[in-house]
Amino acid sequence: MQTIQLVGAVLFGLALLHTFAAKYFEKLSQRHPRHAGLFHLLGEVEVVFGFWAFILMLALAFLNGGQAAIAYAESRQYTEPLFVFVVMVVAASRPVTECVQRVLSALARRTPAPTELALVWLGLALVPLTGSLITEPAAMTLAALMLAPLIFRDGMPEWLKYGALGVLFVNISIGGMLTSYAAPPVLMVAATWDWNTSYVATHFGWKAVIAVVINATVISCMLRKHLRAPAGTAPAAPAVPLAVTLIHLGFLAAVVMLGHHPVLFLGIFMLFLGFTTAYQRHQSPLIIKEGLLVGFFLAGLVVLGGMQQWWLQPIVESLSPLALFFGAMSLTAITDNAALTYLGSLIDGMSAEAQYMLMAGAVTGGGLTVIANAPNPAGVALLRRGFLDQSIGTLGLLAGAAAPTAVAAMAFLLL
Repeated sequence: MQTIQLVGAVLFGLALLHTFAAKYFEKLSQRHPRHAGLFHLLGEVEVVFGFWAFILMLALAFLNGGQAAIAYAESRQYTEPLFVFVVMVVAASRPVTECVQRVLSALARRTPAPTELALVWLGLALVPLTGSLITEPAAMTLAALMLAPLIFRDGMPEWLKYGALGVLFVNISIGGMLTSYAAPPVLMVAATWDWNTSYVATHFGWKAVIAVVINATVISCMLRKHLRAPAGTAPAAPAVPLAVTLIHLGFLAAVVMLGHHPVLFLGIFMLFLGFTTAYQRHQSPLIIKEGLLVGFFLAGLVVLGGMQQWWLQPIVESLSPLALFFGAMSLTAITDNAALTYLGSLIDGMSAEAQYMLMAGAVTGGGLTVIANAPNPAGVALLRRGFLDQSIGTLGLLAGAAAPTAVAAMAFLLL
């Protein structure tokens, strides 16, 4: 073990503690207005890992030299942070969200349940499952924007907000298990373990669907008496022309298909920005700030996470298959689940049972914390304004995700 590896582990631990304390920093910003800007910055969950990654780079430069720090930073793979930023902005554009809203509203009106209840169920069940096609970050963005005025608003009990947030995060994490390209943990091992979409769907997908439906149904019933139609205070904007909607959907499809090629999807994004500027009358403000914060968070996680292999991989290698499931589920709470499955892909001779247990545990625990799954920071960025102090407590999320995580665990272990 090198000194910098120990420093990296310590800084990673401090970053984890910082995520637990983020809500406290928000309170400090209110108590000490003179330094409110600094405390508010430190209270932004999306800033935490980027901030500590910067500290790590300074430590690396001090211990090993500036060139070593630059070389390490450039050796990291930043495709996922860039992709999440781009797909968030495109998926949250007004033509896309209005199209999705119209489709889901039409489906809701055809159900025997009240429209608001049906919309909540569809947002917590159907939209997470579409993550298997449009990727999990895009599904998270659409679900969060759709559910925000229904659940994450004033008047809704705080504990129910956390319960719904936990269900959303867990369902997004397991909802991408119908294909081999949409869930980041699967993508990390698909080529190495020779997993195609058929294998993933037959071994994980149908079990994930059952867990998603159970989780969404239970929380929807709990929310039922608190639901009401969103207040329509602003005048309705003119309808977006069909041609504009189709072009936006085309941009989204192109970004998803080119999601592993940052040079190409960033080029598509530049064209998208040009189009939205040219037809600004059909747009709402793009969520550039929120997307950048999420990308910063994930990039920081990439930099800090790269220093954790020395202690994580021996743990993964030493566990039996069943212990591996619970170990992966627990470790996912303190590290990105895609990083965990990537470490598993480096182990030679891992049995098919162990591979299954590692993947099942990693996606099952993907809703326990903000850092557990790549799309979670996007959900936090879009929904935190609906919570007390406009911040999401780590313990509140953990409590809200506990029951849906148990449902997912039973589905993958018992079915």
